[in-house]
Amino acid sequence: MFKRWLMALVARVGLIVLTLCCCVLLLYLLACKPVSHSSQQSLPWAGSATSKERYMALLQEREDSHRHYINSLTKQIAQLKEALQERTQQLQESLDKAKIKGILPQGLESLHKTPTQSDLKEFFRSQLNQAEVNSGVKLPSEYALIPFDTFTLQSVYQLETGLTRHPAERPVRKDRRDELIGTVETALHVLNGPKHHTDNIRRKHTFSPSDFIQGLTRTERDRGSIYELMFKGDSPQDFTQLVLFRPFGPVMKVKSEIVNTQNIIINIIVPLSKRVDTFKQFIKNFREVCIQQDGRVHLTVVYFGRDQIDEVKAVLDQTTRETRFRSFTLIQLNEEFSRGRGLDVGARAWRRSQNILLFFCDVDIHFTADFLTSCRLNAEPGKRVYYPVLFSQYNPSIIYRNQTLLPSLQQQLVIRKESGFWRDFGFGMTCQYRSDFINIGKDRYINFM
Repeated sequence: MFKRWLMALVARVGLIVLTLCCCVLLLYLLACKPVSHSSQQSLPWAGSATSKERYMALLQEREDSHRHYINSLTKQIAQLKEALQERTQQLQESLDKAKIKGILPQGLESLHKTPTQSDLKEFFRSQLNQAEVNSGVKLPSEYALIPFDTFTLQSVYQLETGLTRHPAERPVRKDRRDELIGTVETALHVLNGPKHHTDNIRRKHTFSPSDFIQGLTRTERDRGSIYELMFKGDSPQDFTQLVLFRPFGPVMKVKSEIVNTQNIIINIIVPLSKRVDTFKQFIKNFREVCIQQDGRVHLTVVYFGRDQIDEVKAVLDQTTRETRFRSFTLIQLNEEFSRGRGLDVGARAWRRSQNILLFFCDVDIHFTADFLTSCRLNAEPGKRVYYPVLFSQYNPSIIYRNQTLLPSLQQQLVIRKESGFWRDFGFGMTCQYRSDFINIGKDRYINFM
């Protein structure tokens, strides 16, 4: 009985102590609670009149700030509109002046839409009115004069190639021949047409191709082509002259696309036999251009014979150690040197799946990183092969024989008339894709280096 009473007493005392602890804790929390100014500002109706005034002042301040910002934006928009209107007016004035001078087509609509027939007629009429055939042009010097080409039904005589380099183009290139023959046919159609189509030329017989004597033609780059045709008349002293003009049309957009050359690797194939010193100079330029600047190349060296092969390997090994560039392939052939054979072996040695871009190069060629970019941009698989025109230097020992010391290599590479000539008749250096080279074929018996 006593034990039960003692346990009940202990329980009651513990409950009372717990209740007192809770009350003390609650009083402590209420006493230590921080004052929230934000709640007073956000709830003005829960406070006094002073809180409402502060809230209204804050709203007024924010409203003034927003109004000031809106006024600033409005002023900036007005300034931009004024500047845009001024630039638009300047552009329109420039286009109008260009139209008058004939520098630009009549408007730029042809870049955005297909010109209508009336637009083309108006443009062609303006081209004819501005051409030199109708209005004389004051030239700054004799070098600005465009020479005429003389042509017959069999040949074309031109001055652009120079008198010392066979000015007679015979046989005439097909597209050129088609152009001139088509012009003569048009002239015959005009001469043999109704009277009001002959420019009041009185004729007594029907003109034929045998009556055509000769013609003059030249092309104004920004206007069109002019043709002056001479035909036999009714007597040996009479001739009929007909002037035709083929105007150039406005510029029209054909396509617009992004060309990404990031993943296009160039396999440079170099056939080689001896000439180790020249090969060292080639590798020096290769390290600077291909390894340090470009980095997207592979070098394939096809070496003929066994003499000096160890020196070639040493040059490649040294390059690998110093630059950590390992994209080399060295192929040795125990045969007599043949450039065509070397290019064929080098192209077929590429065993990777991708259709790689090939650059057929000689060991004495010096090129830059810009050339590698041109190689990538101008070659297209199945469509286009790139043949760069090389500048061939004379022997430096002859060019600089009057100088005590030879100039530096960079100074020697400056293109001047006295130091070399453009080799426009050579097609040994080329950029083309491997698939095109394999499919089209090659000449394996080219032996020069």
